Amino acid sequence: MKLTSQQRAYLRSAAQSLDPVVYVGKEGLTDGVIKALDDALTAHELVKVRFQNAKDEIGEISRALEKSTASTLVATTGFTTVFFRQDSENKERIYHI
Repeated sequence: MKLTSQQRAYLRSAAQSLDPVVYVGKEGLTDGVIKALDDALTAHELVKVRFQNAKDEIGEISRALEKSTASTLVATTGFTTVFFRQDSENKERIYHI
């Protein structure tokens, strides 16, 4: 999903109050991390991911997560990234993009 700068700003603002739900540990990108992010996106639409290790590979892992979960990388700040995937089946969407 291609986001406009206004949509991206709206989602970054909404993510300010969120706590990280998914953590990428020393193993880096694993099937468990992908499954956890996919489940979290299904439940919440907007999810923060915190990198505890593999900090040299944040960009690479983020792009891989984006592709494997069919989500959109909204922002990367330090060791935290924000992902968004709108629920197409839910009539009462949390974020109207």
